[in-house]
Amino acid sequence: MATRLLAWPDGLHAYDVAQGPLDELAAAGASVAGSVGELAGAVDLLCVMVRDDDQVRDVLDQALNTARPGLTVAIHSTVAPGTPARLADLAREHGVHVVDAPVSGGPMGAAEGTLAIMVGGTDEGFAACAAPFALLGTKVVHAGEAGAGTRMKLARNLLHFISFTAATEAQRLAESAGLDLKVLGEVVRHTDAITGGPGAIMHRDTAAPIDPDDFWFGVFSHVRALGEKDLAFAIELADQLDVDVPLARLASQRLGAGLGLPATTKEHA
Repeated sequence: MATRLLAWPDGLHAYDVAQGPLDELAAAGASVAGSVGELAGAVDLLCVMVRDDDQVRDVLDQALNTARPGLTVAIHSTVAPGTPARLADLAREHGVHVVDAPVSGGPMGAAEGTLAIMVGGTDEGFAACAAPFALLGTKVVHAGEAGAGTRMKLARNLLHFISFTAATEAQRLAESAGLDLKVLGEVVRHTDAITGGPGAIMHRDTAAPIDPDDFWFGVFSHVRALGEKDLAFAIELADQLDVDVPLARLASQRLGAGLGLPATTKEHA
C-alpha cells in the first residue's frame, strides 16, 4: 500500500518500527520520518496499518502531540466496533479527523491497487482521503459515520470466514468421495469469478422478508428450490460416506428464511 502511494503528487512520508521496509521505501523515493510524531507534523493524511487496537491507540496518541492542523488519520487496521468512534472523539479535541478505513482484497489487491476500502467518518474526513485512496483501491466507499467502515469490514469478513469454514466441509466431503481437491478448488474459483460467489445474492437494500410482488421473490424462490435440492443431495452423500456436514444441514434449514422467503409447509411442520 505504501508503495502505491509513492505516486501521490505530494510524495510519500513513511515511518515503521522495522527498518527493512523503511529502507525499501527510501530507495523507492519516499521520505523517511524518525517517529510517528515527526510524520504527523509533516503530512495532511496519516495512514495507519498496524496489528491491533492497542497499537492503533498508541500511534494516534503519538500523532496528536505534533499533528499538523487539519490532519486526517486513516485507520486501515481492523479494530473493535467501538474503537473508531472513541478515537474520532478524542482526535476532534485536537482538531484532527479520524476515519476508519479497513481494506479488503489481500496482498494481491494491495500490490495491484485494487483493494476495496470501506471508510467511516465525516464528509470532510472522507473528502480528505478519497483521492489518495484511489491509488490503493478500485472500490472506495463512504460507509457512514465513524465506525461504519469497521462495521462493514466485520460483516464482510463474517461472510469470508464462514465461507472458508464451509469450504473445509466441502473438501472433506469431496475427499471422502475420492475427488481431486485441487481440481475442485479450481472449479470453485472459476465459477465464483463468473457468478460473484456468495455476493451474488446481495443486491437488495434490506434483509426484511420479501413481498410476493417483489421481483426478487421469484428469483430467490428459484435459488431456494435449487439450493435445498442440492443441499439435500450433498447431505445424502455425506451420510453415505459418514462425513460430518453441520454447516450444510444448518444451511438447508435456514436458506429460505435467510433469503427473506416465507416458511414452506415442510418448515412449518
